[in-house]
Amino acid sequence: MRISNLVYVFIIVLIGCGRFSNKDQKKENEVRIVCLSKQYNEIIYELNAQKNLVAVDLSSTYPPEIKELPTVGYHRALSTEGILSMKPTLIIHDNNVGPEQVMKQMEELKIPMMVFNTKGNDIASAKALVTEIGKYFGKEKAADSLNAKLDADMKLAEEALAKYTEKPKVVVIHYGRANNVYLTMTENSTTADLIRMAGGTIPITGERGMMQLSSEVVAKSDPDVILLTDYGYDRLGSPEEIKSLPGIAGTRAAANNRIYRVEEHDMVYLGPRTGEVILMLQELIHRNGKTQ
Repeated sequence: MRISNLVYVFIIVLIGCGRFSNKDQKKENEVRIVCLSKQYNEIIYELNAQKNLVAVDLSSTYPPEIKELPTVGYHRALSTEGILSMKPTLIIHDNNVGPEQVMKQMEELKIPMMVFNTKGNDIASAKALVTEIGKYFGKEKAADSLNAKLDADMKLAEEALAKYTEKPKVVVIHYGRANNVYLTMTENSTTADLIRMAGGTIPITGERGMMQLSSEVVAKSDPDVILLTDYGYDRLGSPEEIKSLPGIAGTRAAANNRIYRVEEHDMVYLGPRTGEVILMLQELIHRNGKTQ
């Protein structure tokens, strides 16, 4: 009887050890993704593929539930400590990351990193990026559905555009003001592409898509419409304060009360909601304008 009891205890111990061993093995095999691209992150969420996402960069703000995840810093000002604290098994980024020494440290630590092949910088490419990310996460059908919706929304936006007879000049300011210098979108930006598709034009030129420009440049462009991204608009507090700023006060946009708030994440990349964004921009920049 004593021997039987000992055998029973021995078996229980073996089962227990096996159980804890399986747990440890499962923990070791856990996928922990840190994604450092707001464009990628939106697509991942739209695909419902965010299960293994443990942290994102500070600029990833859509959809709203992404704000529940920890952040590891701004995508161009990352810290090694912030990333490592998330214990990532994979870092996904779009090559728009830094500083260089941090990314080099990730390589030296042999943390796997991945960049999707597709750039996603026009509508066809954005759809291809959705397809590529969908395939990677095993969400091919969801990717097809997102692309079908994007096509339908773009068709609606194209049809809606036909009713507008004017092409308003639109200035988009990203971060409000610092010493009378505005971080402003130029005609060489994704923002400008969105404004063009919405039936407007950005009158500010520049080699880069986003530049720090003086208030005199904004005033000289004399836009019909001014769009401020959420951070700058909310920081300034009210339309009246915005209208009184140097370079803005004397514009037609200020005189006609055509200064509006937009979300930064809507304006700087293309994705599944781009058709919706263009429809929204059409309504804003053509508000009180002439239609056929």
